[in-house]
Amino acid sequence: MALQSAISKLRSPVRDLVVSVTRDGQELGGQNEADQKEVIRWIEKTSLGNLVNQNNLKDLDTLLIPKTYIATGYVTAADVALYGELHPFVSKMDSSQYYAVPSLTRYFDHIQSRTSVRASAESLGEAFQVIPFDLVTAPKLERKAEPSKKKEKAPKAPTDAGEKPATKAPEPSTLSAPSDKPQQREKKEKEQVAPQVGDSNRTVGNKKGGGGKAPAPDEGEPVPSMVDLRVGHIIDVIKHPDADGLYIEQIDLGEETGPRTVVSGLVNYIPIEQMRDKYLVAVCNLKPASMRGVKSFAMVLCATSKGGKEGGIELIQPPANSKPGDRVYFEGDEYENAMPLPQLNPKKKIFETVQPGFITLNSKEAAWINPLTKSVHKIRTAKGVCVAPTLIGASLS
Repeated sequence: MALQSAISKLRSPVRDLVVSVTRDGQELGGQNEADQKEVIRWIEKTSLGNLVNQNNLKDLDTLLIPKTYIATGYVTAADVALYGELHPFVSKMDSSQYYAVPSLTRYFDHIQSRTSVRASAESLGEAFQVIPFDLVTAPKLERKAEPSKKKEKAPKAPTDAGEKPATKAPEPSTLSAPSDKPQQREKKEKEQVAPQVGDSNRTVGNKKGGGGKAPAPDEGEPVPSMVDLRVGHIIDVIKHPDADGLYIEQIDLGEETGPRTVVSGLVNYIPIEQMRDKYLVAVCNLKPASMRGVKSFAMVLCATSKGGKEGGIELIQPPANSKPGDRVYFEGDEYENAMPLPQLNPKKKIFETVQPGFITLNSKEAAWINPLTKSVHKIRTAKGVCVAPTLIGASLS
């Protein structure tokens, strides 16, 4: 086949890495004929040796600015090949160098973090060791604002004779460039309270279930609409190498940044065969947490039998024909158009407060029951209500 022919032209050990990843049950050749041609084209460009060299890393960084993956809108063998070729160059960079090529760094770290790539890379020894990126101490970008014209105006005259004009330190909002007009400041303020990750795929407006209101503040009584629920699709799942009871999943949430790594304690309750290629509901605005050395960036929403874990645990299923990133919300005028918080503050214990009301009804439909009014608010997308396969009266978490 043309793909195997293109891969064979790659240098070793890059070729060995690509072969190992594609043999590990991965379909990385492209999902249609047009994508397959693009994958082959980029692998061939990589094999020529002029796509990646010390002199054109800046050009490659510019090329990667709008891209999550090099050939298509999803990971392919071309990404594994490019990662392999980049590895010796990135491994020699110091912090100032990889901060100078942020798109390339972001792309490289995304590909090296995929579980299938890591498993194959580790099987090949030291050739493709993980390269850590210290983003915490990244140098801040310096933006020099033009002098404000307002500062050129003469100070107001004193109100009393002999009184000197007061000199007041400018408010923080006045320190921006002159182009930061009221309308632009208002836009920026809205952007600051918008969801931080993957919001490009959400519907905005007054459409039912579309999220037309501003995000709920985390002050006051916690409400379920503060929780960011979305449809996810498991595209890869393995058992945690250092924890017998944990899965490590790659979940597509419809985000341009690619799938999120999620760690779930479901090994003893749901067979791995039932996890693969599964559509589910994910809690997306919890604070990321490390679980036995692997950082988890979301939580899988599950139903636990009213008799306890021994009675069974099931993934909450979104409606048929759901797509990754579809918004999941709570029925009711006060909730269905409210946008969730960008990230739940662990100190506020918002999820912990509303979670006891999460349950499956006699219809197996997922819902939240208001503990004060006993009103029922089904958990749904625009296409229908989310359900548990078999469990009734189950708690959701």
